[in-house]
Amino acid sequence: MTNITNLSFVALDIFGDNYLSWVQDVKLHLGPKKLRDIIKAENKSTVEENSTSIIFLRHHTHEDLIYEYLEVEDPFILWENLKDKFHHQKLVYLPAAENNWANLRLQNFKSVRAYSSALFKISYRLIMCGEKVTEKRKIDKTLSTFHPNNINLAEMYIERKFTKFGDLRSTLLVAEQNHELVIKNHQSRPTGFAPLPEINNMSFQQNVRGKWYRGGRGQGRYRGRGRSQRHFRLYNNFGHRKGKSES
Repeated sequence: MTNITNLSFVALDIFGDNYLSWVQDVKLHLGPKKLRDIIKAENKSTVEENSTSIIFLRHHTHEDLIYEYLEVEDPFILWENLKDKFHHQKLVYLPAAENNWANLRLQNFKSVRAYSSALFKISYRLIMCGEKVTEKRKIDKTLSTFHPNNINLAEMYIERKFTKFGDLRSTLLVAEQNHELVIKNHQSRPTGFAPLPEINNMSFQQNVRGKWYRGGRGQGRYRGRGRSQRHFRLYNNFGHRKGKSES
């Protein structure tokens, strides 16, 4: 059973499935401790530095692996033994990572965030396998996998000559947000529907007898049941107080 108490990062799995990421974690944590040289050949580390390093490596290694190399007291030798045992993981994971990269398409994702997350995960695995994933490579992958209906949009982004994927990602996020806003506005009031007109609350008034007047001054009086009901319905449709007209 792996000792998970106070781990600085995930311990090396017994099968070495996380060996590639484990190597990076070890290097990152040994740096601030000024112990990075212990994993280099012919290092000049002191006895105290070696002891501290071997304890650190064992603490972040599966218990069964610790027993397998229990007699090893030199951290560099332990590092090399683990490398010989699990270095083949690059050959195992590289083909899968390359296949995932080849099939990565922006058009296959529902959002820019989901696409970016997948791109970063695949990029990380490629890097762990020794491949270089440059900013240009990320940008080219993104712009070349737009949906065919958006090819003109892709060409517009190409003309902007982005040099950082983060800048392209930010631009796509803003465009996506604006597009969603347009869609929501369209759904709330589809194209072709005119907005409700504004009317003056005093434009139509009803006297105590249910008669209609223009401007409330007795001008333009509408007589007749048909006209009175027609204007009464108009009056109610604009959200004013409902009432019953008197004949």
